Amino acid sequence: MRLFTAVYPSAAASAHLDLALGGVGGAAVADPGAGLRWVPKEQRHVTLAFHGEVPDGAVPGYVDALTAALAGTRAFELELAGGGSFGGRTLWVGVTGALDALRSLAALVEEAAADAGLPADDRAGGRPHLTVARASASRAGRAGRTGERGSRRPRGRSDDAASPLAHWARALAVYRGPAWPVEAVHVVASELGAGRSGGPLHDDVAVVRLAR
Repeated sequence: MRLFTAVYPSAAASAHLDLALGGVGGAAVADPGAGLRWVPKEQRHVTLAFHGEVPDGAVPGYVDALTAALAGTRAFELELAGGGSFGGRTLWVGVTGALDALRSLAALVEEAAADAGLPADDRAGGRPHLTVARASASRAGRAGRTGERGSRRPRGRSDDAASPLAHWARALAVYRGPAWPVEAVHVVASELGAGRSGGPLHDDVAVVRLAR
C-alpha cells in the first residue's frame, strides 16, 4: 500500500481556513473550473513522512514501532499561517507555532520507520505545509505561456505569478489562523484515483495519541 504519516488540523482550524478561502474566491471554492482541484477538507494534513509503496505485512510492525517511539511525547500547538504555490501547480498554507516540536515528532517518525524497515521521506524538516489545491500540468503550463488575453507571457514573469493559483497564493500570504492542538499522529493509506473527482482515497491505518 501507499503510505504516509501525518498530523491533521482541528475542525475549527479547517473551518477558519474555509472562511478565508471563501472570502477570497467566493463561488470559485466550490467550482474552481477545469484543471483545478481542491483537496477535500477531511484530507488536509501536514505530512511528517512519506513512505511510498510498502508491503501490507510491514505496516503492523511500523505501527508498533511508532507507538513505542511516541510514548511520552506531549501534545503541542500549531497555527496555519502564510501560504503560496509551488511551481504554480500546488497551493499551500504554511505552518507556524511549535515547529521544533513538529520537527522532533517527524524525526521520531523517521526513526520508527527505520526500525520497521520502511522508507521515510521527511516532509516537516524543511517547510511544513498543508496542501489546499492543485492545478493540472496543462492548465498551469498554459497560464505560464500566455497572459489573460492569450498574449505571450512577459519576459521575467514567473510561472508562479502566471498560474491560475496566483491570486489565491497572494491572499494566503497574509493568512493567519487560530492555534490548534496536535494530539495524534495518523498513519494513512492512500489509493490514487479512488477518491472524489479522481483524487486519492485516504484511510487511517492507525492513529497514535500523544500525551497531554
